[in-house]
Amino acid sequence: MELKGKIVAVTGAFGSLGMAVVQAALAAGARVAALDRAPAPAKADAFATASLYGGIDLADPVAAKTAIDKVAADFGGIDALVNIAGSFRWETLAGGTLETWDFLYQVNVRTAVSASRAALPYLVGNSGGGRIVNIGAAGAIKAAAGMGAYAASKAGVAKLTEALAEELKDQGVTVNALLPSIIDTAPNRADMPDADYSRWVQPAQLADIISFLLSDRAQAITGALIPVVGRV
Repeated sequence: MELKGKIVAVTGAFGSLGMAVVQAALAAGARVAALDRAPAPAKADAFATASLYGGIDLADPVAAKTAIDKVAADFGGIDALVNIAGSFRWETLAGGTLETWDFLYQVNVRTAVSASRAALPYLVGNSGGGRIVNIGAAGAIKAAAGMGAYAASKAGVAKLTEALAEELKDQGVTVNALLPSIIDTAPNRADMPDADYSRWVQPAQLADIISFLLSDRAQAITGALIPVVGRV
């Protein structure tokens, strides 16, 4: 129960990874606010005691601030933010459009920036030490063909993580990011039906690492970009 009593806000919470992070944080004793652009699911058994906040466009700074302020009011503060909200597109430069680059910037970078900015007043000066964990991508280090727009957006997440960690390092807030390879989700299996799924990263494995980074034991870790690549 190393997160006992901590208030954790998770964006992109209704997807496979988000759900795993919500479940892991609850199991570690946290109180969890689950935020997503999608509507809150009608059957929310998988989210147990988490509070669900759906229909939020986190790329909109006003909407992000309104949502984060509501979470803080409902829970009495925020101790940690996990930025999972994002998306993926495979598209070559020659065969693609600039709209894809704009879209992936909006959903991968701008959501993390807006949510983090909205959460800062609650994280800075937090007596237990505020926490931010972002989800980047291994592809941001070495992009493959068709992944230019996605990798560029995730590189933005990585640089946001490093810059914000430096900005907050004297204010008790740690900022870190995971760089996963292929995550074992239903959409990824549908896109790659012939792949060896056993080599992919499991959402629960990422959730375990995130729970550690949110804990007091990770107080000395900030500005880290942590590859989690399974056997890909």
